[in-house]
Amino acid sequence: MTPADLKAYLDNLISENLHLSTMIWGPPGIGKSSIVAQLTRKHQLDFVDVRLSQLAPTDLRGLPVAEEGISKWYPPEFLPRSGKGILFLDELNMAPPAMQGVAQQLILDRRVGSYLVPDGWFVWAAGNRKEDRAAVFDMPSPLTNRFLHLQVEPDFASFKDYALSTGVHEQILAFLSFRTSLLHKIDLQEPAWASPRSWVMASQLHKASLDITPAVGKGAAAEFNAYIQLYTNLPDLSLIFIGQGNGIKFPSEASVRYATTIGLAIRATDATEAYNAFKWMSEVAGMEWVQLFATDLFRTMRRKGKIAALAKFVQKDQKLQKFMQDFQEVMGM
Repeated sequence: MTPADLKAYLDNLISENLHLSTMIWGPPGIGKSSIVAQLTRKHQLDFVDVRLSQLAPTDLRGLPVAEEGISKWYPPEFLPRSGKGILFLDELNMAPPAMQGVAQQLILDRRVGSYLVPDGWFVWAAGNRKEDRAAVFDMPSPLTNRFLHLQVEPDFASFKDYALSTGVHEQILAFLSFRTSLLHKIDLQEPAWASPRSWVMASQLHKASLDITPAVGKGAAAEFNAYIQLYTNLPDLSLIFIGQGNGIKFPSEASVRYATTIGLAIRATDATEAYNAFKWMSEVAGMEWVQLFATDLFRTMRRKGKIAALAKFVQKDQKLQKFMQDFQEVMGM
């Protein structure tokens, strides 16, 4: 499933109050733990993120303390004791077998030693696959059989939705729209390689005018640096935003087209600029490019709180109204 599918599935588990132990499988850097954290914020749940690969068995089970001639286990302070939330056991299969054995009791029985998981808490876990070249251990079959298993793969559409909502740099997004295969590409020869997580870091570096190589590696950074030279060939977007785009042609090269559509969608500051950009695109670009632009524009305007104002402009434009009808039919809306 895609990250968006994963988020929707987990969201339903919470909404339906299904306290089923859930294991999320996927390559590193695609946002597994980030999605879980987003859902805790949405549902106003507490969140305890435990990295099992960094713990020893006694860190989870607790320390034995003698009381009245009896040894009792004192659980660690990070385990939840009340309320509602998600206990997230990250990097589960990177933990050694002894650690997995302690975690197994927590997952299967919702207890370890004298500790009991509160009724209002979900117990979820995540791990990488063997093919991701991660240092993982086999999970015992009694443990795997008690989990729901969700397989998640990198997906550009899911990343793009996240990127538009969180302000990832326009040029990063335009580049990945053109070179989607570089969204997630492990390079075993380098410590830095391209993933959704590292592209978000690269965005922060790029905004600060710093080299993105330390985040995504030499190969991806070299392609990105070559791509941003294309921005010298972009149409004058400022003229389009003020409604003076007559005579400006839609670029012929695909790479520049992606840069133009992304640039117009992200840079529009208000409904007037968004409408002028929308109108220009509908006049000069093919339907597939207008659809791509419109999808990104609507997300951006919704995030900026301008979607209602944009809708009023569109309702007064018969051509754009016709486009919206066709667009909704294509999208199954």
